Amino acid sequence: MENLLRKIEKLVPRKVYKASQPAYHYMLAFAGKLIYGLPSRKIKVIAITGTKGKSSTTEYVNAILEEAGYKTSILSTIRFKIGQDNKKNLYKMTMPGRFFVQKFLRESVDAGCDYAIIEMTSEGSRFYRHHGIHIDALIVTNITPEHIESHGSFEKYLQAKLRIAKQLHNSKKKNKILITSNESEHLDRFHEYKVETNIKVDTLDIADMETGLAGDFNKANAKLAMKLCTELGVSEAVCRIAIKNLKYIAGRAEEITLKNIETHPKDQRPQNFKVIVDYAHTTDSLKKIYNAYPGKRVAVLGACGGGRDVYKQPDLGATADKYCDIVIVTDEDPYDDDVMTIINNVAGGVKNKTEDKDLFLIKDRRAAIRKGIEAADILSKTNHDVSLIISGKGTDPYIMRANNEKEIWSDADVAREELSDYLQK
Repeated sequence: MENLLRKIEKLVPRKVYKASQPAYHYMLAFAGKLIYGLPSRKIKVIAITGTKGKSSTTEYVNAILEEAGYKTSILSTIRFKIGQDNKKNLYKMTMPGRFFVQKFLRESVDAGCDYAIIEMTSEGSRFYRHHGIHIDALIVTNITPEHIESHGSFEKYLQAKLRIAKQLHNSKKKNKILITSNESEHLDRFHEYKVETNIKVDTLDIADMETGLAGDFNKANAKLAMKLCTELGVSEAVCRIAIKNLKYIAGRAEEITLKNIETHPKDQRPQNFKVIVDYAHTTDSLKKIYNAYPGKRVAVLGACGGGRDVYKQPDLGATADKYCDIVIVTDEDPYDDDVMTIINNVAGGVKNKTEDKDLFLIKDRRAAIRKGIEAADILSKTNHDVSLIISGKGTDPYIMRANNEKEIWSDADVAREELSDYLQK
């Protein structure tokens, strides 16, 4: 199917091809829900959307529901899980198209899951992948400008998100719940779609949240998840236990360590600095991940894809410049754009650092991570708290190159390999 679509895309004028995509996806979603027997009517569906924090909030909701004894399934950027069956999401898209979502729901029902937790994106909404899903509850984490080139404007991006709230409003389910944070005025528009329970959560008031993961942003995500789950009947005590015990989310403030002495040489030097892999790819999410790790910081970052949100590339560099002691700009997902052009655009926002002293432009992402480890190690000799923060990809399984070619990739695996090699020297 993908190969056929690529051939059609080359033959048909681009405007015609793009205009026909929504109808194409709508018909597939419509057919999918019929073929798989309207599965969303037979399971409780929790949708989670927002600009940032979707995957982490999904994991918090799942952890709480599992702690409460429910059987769950997850469809997210990170993974596809049905009960105990767990697979990495290798599609480089949160909501794969065609019949994928409806098939996932059918398999969740057949496996006896009580809840299906689905991360819903603006791109998924744009191509009607949410169509035909009867939603019981929706969490909206936050809304900030993102994917402007893809959608055409911030308003169109917001409208794509609002269509998910409309889907909740039109759902055949009873006792529907809509929960948003109160981070921006844009979130008020979601509450125009009235359901039985509309709640705004103050995600700035998080002093009493105790999480197993670093950062106030994780406390905010956990608070949203707890509010939803208490509305579903889970006790606050159970929620807090689950939130405290969740200490790992792949690619989200994921700490890379080498503590297994059986698989690493005994003469390996100690790791006196933190290595963090995180999906952060906006200025706001970069600020939050940097602030989660006080002390000296080394940043390895790129920009979130060629041809996408070009306007923010210098802003990413400027944010790293402000919060980090050493900035290393590297490759991320260039697609058809020139890698060094993107790197230079990001580096253009770095005004307070000298190239080859505390600013490094390194095209090869592995070499950039290796340089970051070296820089963090040097800083750790004179400073107690040092963190290397590798941002932008999280659990992304590929680096996307020209002509849609994919280079198999894992920031976590590469960081672990380079860290192991470096500490043996």
